[in-house]
Amino acid sequence: MQDYKIIKKGLPKEIQEISDIDEVINQFAKSCKPFEDQVYLHIDAMTNAIYCECHVSAESLINFATIDVPLDPDEQPEYRANRDIVEDHVAFEQMKFDAKNHRTFSNIVAEFDLTTNPEYPIKIIGGQHRYIAIKEAYDASINELHSIKLYFGLDKKQRLDVQLISNVNIAASTDLYDRLQETARGPELRNWCQEVAFLDPGQDFSAKRMRGSTFTVREIRSFILNYYAGNKVNLQNFENIDTTPVICKTGRLDPDWDKLRENQQIWEDDGLKEAAREFMLLDEAQRLAVEKKKKSLSPKYSEKTLNMAILTAWSFVAGMLQNNKVRLKRHYDIRDIKEGKDPLNAEAMAKARHKSDPENYRGLGTRNDAKERGRCVEVFYLQAEKGSGITPNILDVAIKRYHKKQANIEVLEAEEKI
Repeated sequence: MQDYKIIKKGLPKEIQEISDIDEVINQFAKSCKPFEDQVYLHIDAMTNAIYCECHVSAESLINFATIDVPLDPDEQPEYRANRDIVEDHVAFEQMKFDAKNHRTFSNIVAEFDLTTNPEYPIKIIGGQHRYIAIKEAYDASINELHSIKLYFGLDKKQRLDVQLISNVNIAASTDLYDRLQETARGPELRNWCQEVAFLDPGQDFSAKRMRGSTFTVREIRSFILNYYAGNKVNLQNFENIDTTPVICKTGRLDPDWDKLRENQQIWEDDGLKEAAREFMLLDEAQRLAVEKKKKSLSPKYSEKTLNMAILTAWSFVAGMLQNNKVRLKRHYDIRDIKEGKDPLNAEAMAKARHKSDPENYRGLGTRNDAKERGRCVEVFYLQAEKGSGITPNILDVAIKRYHKKQANIEVLEAEEKI
């Protein structure tokens, strides 16, 4: 086969002079036999990524493409760039039906790369559901042409950008964006989570928060960020300062997390590791207690620790008490089940309320707003002071302390304006 005709009209001169791109494109044409006898190269002016758009047969896609694509093949080859396949989605079922009725698909985004897994040089980054539909149709002897957007010679930064824009859309979970972003930044957070048992060995973060799923990146970021925020609190002035935990942003950059993450020492912080392991022991104890009393406790109480108000407040208080080992131990010992109660006493929490709460308020640990998070800090802080576990009296006093504190802060802020 003679060399594929490559048209670089309009591309910057330095791009036109990259000779190895021509070689790679000709390798693609020789292997995959695109429908077109010439290709127009384009450039994404934002990242200088080079790509073309062409048509290839289902046969070529099946023979030379793969959806098993790592985000960072050099340092994290075991973690994937693509979204998880949603097998039972009605749109996916329709897609497979259409493919078997000779549907021609487009918007398949891929990279032609021979450096990893050269047997399958077309690395599909966006369109894995379409690929599977095409494959099932091909297995049924349907061999149509399909349109692909094919990138060449991507560096790590360009590859991340392509994978992000291909896998994140309005319908996609923001947790997926967080996972992709964290993977691109390096394996440190995932490795740390596996070390402290937030994740099992080899396990990845959840792409969408749901009951029974693994932790999301947002949850772990929030846990770590609040541990260090609590660590900065002056306990001598606890009643007069705002101790409301934060929840990390999702689906976009979070400056607070980005700044903290630059400090590589956090991954070796023994206090943080201990707090993470203790939290997992609390989570396990809560689940086991609810399972033992499943006839009298609602199953939803088993994941009470994962409510963001509880998770962030517990971590915040763990950070606050690092220099008070007696109270810190009481805080960690809350996992010990007393009098047949689950550690968080979820039923008592469900009944805890303030006179200012609306009628539809369902008790502590059911919402994630700032007031809920601030109240939970008071609960855990007071429990660590008394060491008697979470009781209805502890909940009542903690909620009242929260409102008293907020009133004090409001007065102090007003006085500063005089």
